[in-house]
Amino acid sequence: MKKPLVGALFAVLLLGAGTAPATAATSHDAAAPGTVKAAASSSHAAVGAKARTKAVGFAGTVALSNCSGSVVRTPGSQPGDPALVLSNGHCMESGFPGPGKVVIDQPSTRTFTLLNNAGSGVGTLRASKIAYGTMTDTDISVYQLTSTYAQIESSYGIKALELNTAHPVQGAAITVASGYWKRTYRCNVDGFVYRLKEGEWTWKDSVRYTSACQTIGGTSGSPVIDDATGKVVAVNNTGNEDGQQCTDNNPCEVDENGQVTVREGINYAQETYGIVPCIGAGNAFDLNAAGCELPKP
Repeated sequence: MKKPLVGALFAVLLLGAGTAPATAATSHDAAAPGTVKAAASSSHAAVGAKARTKAVGFAGTVALSNCSGSVVRTPGSQPGDPALVLSNGHCMESGFPGPGKVVIDQPSTRTFTLLNNAGSGVGTLRASKIAYGTMTDTDISVYQLTSTYAQIESSYGIKALELNTAHPVQGAAITVASGYWKRTYRCNVDGFVYRLKEGEWTWKDSVRYTSACQTIGGTSGSPVIDDATGKVVAVNNTGNEDGQQCTDNNPCEVDENGQVTVREGINYAQETYGIVPCIGAGNAFDLNAAGCELPKP
């Protein structure tokens, strides 16, 4: 998982904030029996990739104490609804939820620094609860705030990012916008992973980036924004740092036949379109709603 502690702080000491991240170290280990050791994705844009249509800034993103995130809304969210902040399940202040663990309506007073388009902090937002959080099948946390969308827009002139309702598209131009580092990473959707395994956790239908998105610790929870629509299609969460197989910070890809592939230096995100059917009136989570397939407690 792309946490800032140790790895990211070490990168700052070496490089200075805002400079290019260090390239993942090259591993000389042989692939384990039954696995494929893949080179880092060779293309920076998949064949047929959509043209990049607009520059994506930081408006609506937030910085957490240990991760990144964004203020998000569904197409049905109303101005008077309590606003939501999206990040990773592994970014929750309560620690990594174990396999099968789902957090619902857990009280929280966590604060978030709201950024404007240029990446400057313009205000502090506060949570009332973790509305939903898990690392099972996906890696997400959704905080409910004490402020409404209308209050945030009135106070800071910033609108929430909208969650796309459709599955991401291979080849699409995307931007990973990190509020923690105030840095963007631009690349394309390289493809999708049937199962992504990292340590104890397994995630379904993950997004794999092309190699240009060399995200680092602290970028966890960053919104992955489709450049053509400006909507959130995924949330950044991990990458294979040194070529190990299925260990912490070294996720591996597993296909429908159980074939394991390791892609050193490649990073991943979790799709977010599946969150939308689970959020109803007043931005309340309803895990029994039609079309909602998020894990239940």
